[in-house]
Amino acid sequence: MCVDEGDGVTGVRVLGREDGRDDGFDDRTGGGPARLGAAELGAEPGRRASLVQFSSAFCQPCRATRRILAEVAGMVEGVVHVEIDAEERLDLVRALGIEKTPTVLVLDATGRVVRRAAGMPRKVDVIAALGAAV
Repeated sequence: MCVDEGDGVTGVRVLGREDGRDDGFDDRTGGGPARLGAAELGAEPGRRASLVQFSSAFCQPCRATRRILAEVAGMVEGVVHVEIDAEERLDLVRALGIEKTPTVLVLDATGRVVRRAAGMPRKVDVIAALGAAV
């Protein structure tokens, strides 16, 4: 399930920036629940936004993604990082159409998925995607 090209570089395949470059995030919700709250996340969502990461145990890019998302969440007041083990939450993985780890969902204050990306995002792209939620 892990996205890894073998050289430590992950494949993020979704377009999203105005300049035509890939930022890794798009507006697809995955067709899952309209809103994700504490019951689905297993943790309290952020007051302003949440960065939700689906990971798997042996996924190298997941560890790097964890650091990036935690750092961004620490920079923006009211934003939290929630990591979900994809293997433990197959119901949610299926409901949201998660196909790879890491997959990152950006939720707004109401728990609505506003952006998503598969693969390890760049910090600058996470910050930009967070702008759609706050």
